[in-house]
Amino acid sequence: MDIELLRNLLIIAIMLAVVTTAFVQKTKVLFKTSNFIELYSFVVNVAFSVAFCLSFTDVSIINSLWVGLFAFLGADTLYKTFEGKLQSFSDMIKPKEELKEPEVELPR
Repeated sequence: MDIELLRNLLIIAIMLAVVTTAFVQKTKVLFKTSNFIELYSFVVNVAFSVAFCLSFTDVSIINSLWVGLFAFLGADTLYKTFEGKLQSFSDMIKPKEELKEPEVELPR
């Protein structure tokens, strides 16, 4: 067993899972129901993994498919964990702006 190869594939999958999770989050509005989101996520992970591995690494196509599977398993877990909890940047900024106290000038 080539542990070094497995470690490298898992590292690539971790990076890819972040990208594909964000991509699926942004494009899930294309579906009227959530019945096909898992299949869509799998297809996105496999397609991105092949494109990513062939572009930026010397990993073979077979190993890039494994990366897609690893990324799907990880991305799917991340997606279910963060579903409904992810906020846009503007939503995260609003509460901070609302909590700011107005500046008061002190008498001199």
